[in-house]
Amino acid sequence: MLIETAPAPSARVVALWRRPSARLALLVAAVLALIATYLFTDVPGSLAFAVKVRGLSVLAMVVVATAVGVSTVIFHTITQNRILTPSIMGFDAFYVLISTVVVFFFGSASFLRMDELTLWAVQLVVMVAFSVLLFTWMFGGKRRSIHLMLLVGIVLGTFFRSFTEWMQRMLDPLDFQVLSDAMFASLTRPDETLLLLTAIIVAAACAAVVPLLRTLDVLTLGEPAAVGLGVNHRRVVMALFGIVSVMVAASTALVGPILFFGLIVANIAYSYAGTFRHALTLPTAALLGVVCLLGGQLVLEQVFAFGGSLSMVIEFAGGIFFLFLVLRKGAR
Repeated sequence: MLIETAPAPSARVVALWRRPSARLALLVAAVLALIATYLFTDVPGSLAFAVKVRGLSVLAMVVVATAVGVSTVIFHTITQNRILTPSIMGFDAFYVLISTVVVFFFGSASFLRMDELTLWAVQLVVMVAFSVLLFTWMFGGKRRSIHLMLLVGIVLGTFFRSFTEWMQRMLDPLDFQVLSDAMFASLTRPDETLLLLTAIIVAAACAAVVPLLRTLDVLTLGEPAAVGLGVNHRRVVMALFGIVSVMVAASTALVGPILFFGLIVANIAYSYAGTFRHALTLPTAALLGVVCLLGGQLVLEQVFAFGGSLSMVIEFAGGIFFLFLVLRKGAR
């Protein structure tokens, strides 16, 4: 007579870990724990005031992580390439160019006096208009392709950076210092109005993605397979590029450029989620982004006593990660 034995606890844990929904729940728990730690750790004065100020930073990190994570995963699906990011289209270079033009022609004093809402709106509108014009032109003819659009984006990004460097070399040292300070992403002192507007834009963009989740799954098979399964590839890709543009432009206009952040969270999300389904990879990328930003900020504050900038750490780690991905792909 055979006696059935209950599976060992380790086997149950392994079986539970293999379920993508369980991994996502664990990630949610980690985010909630980090938020609580960030809000209530080492409060020097009024708890209510500290929670209000830190709560804005937490919301900014959530908004930026969601915008960058979701837009990067969608961009990877569209381009069929997990090394490229939306920044390859020159959004970061365009953002720096806009600010440099303002300082170059009007001076740092006018730049500092400029209304933040006006500057944010100008940057957002210009970046979105640039991307929409680029996408419309590149997909306007039958022979247009995503690869040609990426090539044009790289060339334009290089042109923007070169033109920006040329103007920065002729700036007064004080103007250059003010401009340099504005170029680093800041997640700890967001403007409440701009943060609210950006959160609304990102939430609306995420809501627009929800009906397209299954279509995104089909797009992972490639253009020929997607067309064969009844997907209007050009129309869907144009709509998704528009959503990506709005997300990246809104987050960049709020906190500044973070080049490699999306590359890190998106590629980790693919391995962590263990599935190609966008219903799981998209929230996983957003949650991992929050973990990276909150965890990194806590380490900077508690371990290094604010001895550095979170954006600089992200760029350094992202650059190494990018080289690792390139070398690994090349080895294969």
